[in-house]
Amino acid sequence: MDTFSAAIRRSSFLLLATMSLVLSSCSWDGQCTILGYTTRPNYDPGIRTIRVPIFKNNTFIRELEFDLTRAVIREIQAKTPFRVVSADCPADTELTGTIITLNKVAINRTQLNEIREGQTTLAVEIVWRDLRTGEILSQPRSKSDPDGPPPPPPDAPVKPLLIQSLGSYIPELGGSTTTSLQQNVDRLAVQIVSKMEIPW
Repeated sequence: MDTFSAAIRRSSFLLLATMSLVLSSCSWDGQCTILGYTTRPNYDPGIRTIRVPIFKNNTFIRELEFDLTRAVIREIQAKTPFRVVSADCPADTELTGTIITLNKVAINRTQLNEIREGQTTLAVEIVWRDLRTGEILSQPRSKSDPDGPPPPPPDAPVKPLLIQSLGSYIPELGGSTTTSLQQNVDRLAVQIVSKMEIPW
């Protein structure tokens, strides 16, 4: 009987220690952080809506801007709590982008000088702006200043964030420049939306 009561006391002590650890790691807003893991949302809950105008295109590939804009909107709707609104609706934030370069390189050639393996690089510059405060949300924030820099004056030039993607293709396996560009578009959309997460 003494071993049984000692086991109950030990398990009660462990339960009490665990509960005190869990409760002490919870904050006033109901979010908990234990051993580096947290229940805090990945995206700013103060942002509810986002406007995504059609990206600009400085490359020679026509309609690439429509594909990238659609992919970014699809990714925002799938991964974030933000609601995408049309251009004539008011929004909390706005994401603008410009496709600046598209490069195509032959990595390997056949004996007949045809492309055996190729690679495309697509680069885009984005600016994510808070329309309520004028703050540029896409600017990187340092760990020493987690709130970020103050909003720039209205006439100050904005430095866009550069994001690049690589896509590869092998014609012998049915790949082409088109499939490589689609890889780039999908990867860029994922990278752009991941930049919207709250910094750790």
